Amino acid sequence: MSLLLNRFVPRVAFESYEDFARNFRLEVPEGFNFGYDVVDAWAAAEPDKRALVWCDDHGGDRVVTFSEMSRLPNRAANWFLSKGLKKGDKVLLLLRRRWEYWVAAAALHKLGVVVIPASLQLTAKDIVYRVEAAGVDMMICVGDPHLLEETEKAGLSIPRVIAAGEREGWQPFDFERFPDTLERIPNRNSDLMLMYFTSGTTGMPKMVAHDFTHPLGHIVTAHYWQRVEENGLHMTVSDSGWAKFGWGKIYGQWICGAAVFAYDMDRFVAKNVLKRMQDYRLTSFCAPPTMYRFMLLEDLESYDLSSIRHCGNAGEPLNPEIYKQFYDRTGLKLTEGFGQSESSVLIANFPWFEPRPGSMGKPAPLYGIDLVDAAGNPCEDGVEGEIIIRGVGLDNGLFRGYYRDETYNAGVFRGGAYCTGDVAWRDDDGYYWFVGRNDDVIKCSGYRIGPFEVESALMEHPAVLECAVTAVPDPVRGQVVKATVVLKPAYPGSDALVRELQEHVKKTTAPFKYPRIIEFVAELPKTVSGKIKRAMIRKADEQSVSPAPGSRA
Repeated sequence: MSLLLNRFVPRVAFESYEDFARNFRLEVPEGFNFGYDVVDAWAAAEPDKRALVWCDDHGGDRVVTFSEMSRLPNRAANWFLSKGLKKGDKVLLLLRRRWEYWVAAAALHKLGVVVIPASLQLTAKDIVYRVEAAGVDMMICVGDPHLLEETEKAGLSIPRVIAAGEREGWQPFDFERFPDTLERIPNRNSDLMLMYFTSGTTGMPKMVAHDFTHPLGHIVTAHYWQRVEENGLHMTVSDSGWAKFGWGKIYGQWICGAAVFAYDMDRFVAKNVLKRMQDYRLTSFCAPPTMYRFMLLEDLESYDLSSIRHCGNAGEPLNPEIYKQFYDRTGLKLTEGFGQSESSVLIANFPWFEPRPGSMGKPAPLYGIDLVDAAGNPCEDGVEGEIIIRGVGLDNGLFRGYYRDETYNAGVFRGGAYCTGDVAWRDDDGYYWFVGRNDDVIKCSGYRIGPFEVESALMEHPAVLECAVTAVPDPVRGQVVKATVVLKPAYPGSDALVRELQEHVKKTTAPFKYPRIIEFVAELPKTVSGKIKRAMIRKADEQSVSPAPGSRA
């Protein structure tokens, strides 16, 4: 058992989910700092313990021990100090999965400088908005030509640093020549440590503000849901610009004593990921459902995945058909977890009960999870409602609000609870089932239709590789169900296949839920972490309501 885990969790083992839900507790020391109290603590206790195993698509390969992961951030911290950074300043990191991300993040945490991760998909406009909205003091960018060009277009006056390579007008991140010792800089638990920009259905992206207690909330994420093993090797597929990276590639994993596997891929190719899962002997793995769908197109049986003892999924609901196919071919049960950029894992499939394909699982003990109707009344089992978190203000990993946006905060923090905007229902055994975002739920002829159920029905058809179900405005019904479908290579799109898929959905779920519009596309718009951008599909449909000939039924 991880010696650090026992410092923060008085009791680690539980006899049942009910025991876990009632008795799990976190002990949060005042002045907790992940850089000193986790990274440096492991370096002192087990200096040769692996922290990071890193590789890329170009022959790069590096193993970093906790001893090195203590000294390198100290050098980086001294470099930051030499540039005038101080506690409370903000640094934007656009580093993909470069090993320098872990070094920079640990260094900035030690200094009390706020870390703002960002995606390599950002445009110049996106970067300018983030810099101005957050008041960014420095930006560190990987040597990716696209990112460098975008930041140069932005014409930013803040210091710009390149992490690998050289470029005129950029400072090199040459921290390794600086001293590797650092005197501890105190912080309060309530100080701002980390901010994620997260997009909603309206307005510009919001700034999710986390304090220094946030990493401890991910003990539940890593130990009880992802089930990482001490000295094992865990991989979560995510770019550093997304909150899922914090969920699966640094905080909870290191507290639990697992090493993080980082594959800095140029783009997702299923067979390349499977090869590294095999060759590096991963022990646990987590990815969004989209990536499992593409893995299932490969010859899974030709890869030795015997070292992997647990596989999880998050980012989107898991279609039961994908769960079944992956289990049949690997013997691994995919355990779904649900949460937001604003939290650690909220609801998940934990070790004490069997996962039910399509269900998110049961609530994590850190949060007072409930379902409420539009009037704020608790929902009975079987009734859809918004997921809320009661008991806001506890040291549990939940965010402290949206930075510089008190108007929006007033809308989501109501009656001592945080209102997530996600809709679900609970069955008689306490399992939660995702329906969709409040804005994703389709209202057709008086019926409420959750997109996930329709997507799951479509995924059972052998022609469908992946799909996204959204609402399209309709003058008669208010909204109708539309399915945007990517077909498997052997299936050409046709009007006959449209009708076949519609009949399939009618037979698989309630007939009124069938997609009246089906559009075949080559690919779905996604984030770099594989999450489908349904809002982008809805926006395109709103601008062009008329479907293609033959696609409406």
